[in-house]
Amino acid sequence: MTEHDLDLDEQQLADGAGPADFDAFFAEESATRPRQSLTLYGTGYQLPESLPLMFTLQMERVQTSSNADDVRKMLATLYGLDVLDTWAEHGMTDRQLGVVLIYSAANIRRPGSCTMQRAAQLYEQQEAGKAAAPNRAARRAGPKKKTKKGRSSGVRS
Repeated sequence: MTEHDLDLDEQQLADGAGPADFDAFFAEESATRPRQSLTLYGTGYQLPESLPLMFTLQMERVQTSSNADDVRKMLATLYGLDVLDTWAEHGMTDRQLGVVLIYSAANIRRPGSCTMQRAAQLYEQQEAGKAAAPNRAARRAGPKKKTKKGRSSGVRS
């Protein structure tokens, strides 16, 4: 049996590997991954090397919440504390925030993969999709379709 024939568990034991140290592994890996930088309202930001799990969890929470603190927590994972208030004081719009988030998420996954113009296009497409699909309350409030209930003769026409 050759070393290539061993499965992963057996190979790790054969190499004499001790306990896995993910702290060291992830720190080393993080140091070598490229990062995207951006400037907004005169402040430079460096995006993380990968999308933080907390950002993803907060993004889910934000979609069903109207609480500004949820947005603050989400943004803090990428840009630091109090960034929402700072950007709002500079006059940031909902659209601009959406474009920055799309740009950031794409460039965290693959630095340099998305331009600001492309992020704006993607935001417009996303918003057009939302406008085309009415929400549940609007669909339920719409006119009711009348259905004709009657007995079937069993004969198809």
